[in-house]
Amino acid sequence: MARHGAGTLFLLQLSLLLLLHLGGTMGCALVAVDSPVVPLGSAVTASCTIQSNLCRGLEQEKVRITWMLDNEPMAGRQGHGPGDTEVSNLTLPQFNRTQAKLWCWVEWNGTKQRVGMAEIRAGYPPSKPFNLSCILNLNDYGLMCQWDPGANSHLPTSVALKCAGSRAPAVTGCTPQGGRSRCTVPRRLLQLYRHMEIWVSATNALGTAESEHLCIDPMDVVKLDPPVLQSIQSIPFQTDCIALTWEVARSNAHMELQCELRYRTRQDTAWALVTNIIGHAGTTQCCGFLFGTQYHFQMRCRRSLARGYWSEWSPGRNYTTHEKAPTGKLDAWWIARPARVGKELEVQLCWKAPRRQEANGQVLGYHVTLSPRRRGRDPPVICNTTHTHCNFSAPAGTRRIYLSAYNAAGKGAVTEVVLLERKGQPLAGLRAVPGGEHSLWVHWEQPRVPVSAYILEWQRVSSEPGHCSACWQMERDRAATAALIQDGIEPFQRYNISVYPLYKDAMGMPVHAVAYSKQKAPSYAPKLHLKSISKSSAELCWDPVPVEMQNGFITSYTIFWANSTTDV
Repeated sequence: MARHGAGTLFLLQLSLLLLLHLGGTMGCALVAVDSPVVPLGSAVTASCTIQSNLCRGLEQEKVRITWMLDNEPMAGRQGHGPGDTEVSNLTLPQFNRTQAKLWCWVEWNGTKQRVGMAEIRAGYPPSKPFNLSCILNLNDYGLMCQWDPGANSHLPTSVALKCAGSRAPAVTGCTPQGGRSRCTVPRRLLQLYRHMEIWVSATNALGTAESEHLCIDPMDVVKLDPPVLQSIQSIPFQTDCIALTWEVARSNAHMELQCELRYRTRQDTAWALVTNIIGHAGTTQCCGFLFGTQYHFQMRCRRSLARGYWSEWSPGRNYTTHEKAPTGKLDAWWIARPARVGKELEVQLCWKAPRRQEANGQVLGYHVTLSPRRRGRDPPVICNTTHTHCNFSAPAGTRRIYLSAYNAAGKGAVTEVVLLERKGQPLAGLRAVPGGEHSLWVHWEQPRVPVSAYILEWQRVSSEPGHCSACWQMERDRAATAALIQDGIEPFQRYNISVYPLYKDAMGMPVHAVAYSKQKAPSYAPKLHLKSISKSSAELCWDPVPVEMQNGFITSYTIFWANSTTDV
């Protein structure tokens, strides 16, 4: 009996499915929404109408209508409709999905079946496109335009680039493909050398938006092909000028151009710029270059009568200017003392390499002599070296030494080094403070006696003996009361600093300061030793921390102790 009842129920369910299927869900059920596309967050109303007379098998049966928004159940209000219909109305007060399917279900005798569906989309009207810009390509004379589409509307949106001539109606110039925000207007739709209006139009089910209209002559936004640098040469010899020849691309040959030239050395980070070079092609001259220096040149052009786009920079071209004999004085520093044997003077002479703008090329070496050139004859050279220091012996009483640099173009100006005696007044108020992790500021008081220069010398304090012969610099500003040391300064290391004033006829006695550019705690604690102990006292000593490990000025020591039954 139970099997018979179960079989009957199964047959009834199968009959309903077959009847609904054969009768067609679209025939016996109708799902309607007020609008299939709505603003995001707005209300949606829907109805599902069941026409029982069209759903064979449901004519005399009670049905229950339910709703599902995608996979989420929704509660509607069911009632009798006109004729032999059952109607369920549903209101969604705030539709916050960009896309969803609303299903109508029929429940009958324990069986549930989908009988209708409406698809709903939600979003916003299209945003106003902005930042519209266009570039004319001279290869095919197509006008490539791009823009920012603005916020996502979440709805299918058709976008078109519109254009209109001065006497022509608006037409669709191009439509972007693949969701891009750019497209190209073909040449046949353009009016060259005449102004045109160009704008972007975006349309979806909720409205239309247009960008600001761009009023341009397509030739005013042409982007030219870059020029080609043909040759560079120095003119005339022994000047700081060069002549540069260039050619323009064939597509630009009929235009009057405005060009710019930029150049820099390998050491430079910023470019030097030469503007307002006018013409189709030709030669331009520029001056102010360093001698014996390699420069990298590039050029770009645009139409001279328009504020159009610059071409890309041309492929670069390198050129090394010709050399010239070094110029300027060399900074020199010395130590002179009587020789242990004989009547000679032992001299340790150091100097700084000339600055780039004074070297005028690659310095090949240095000459040191004891007398200047006289009557066109060079004096004997006591040092011919590629280094920036030289030790030699000179006759007792020598007071002047002559130093010069030379390169492939010749010998530079002679620097006279006067071996002043250390008998002048020292500076007052010397102090050194950090200028950064790798620099130290040295300050002093202005001396009462006029000075010609200052010598700053610094040495890193180390447990191992050593001397840095290059750790010095000259300050030529006579009014200076401070100088920045940047060469070879490391944090957590101690430096002894000495400053010598150079007077007209004497060298001042040095004054000294000690400084760190940055400090931190010592690398480790000193090793402790028990020297003696009694019932009431103990004498301790410890090994000093090596100066390299002190990392700063040690200001105090703290000793901790404890007996066997108490904490430290």
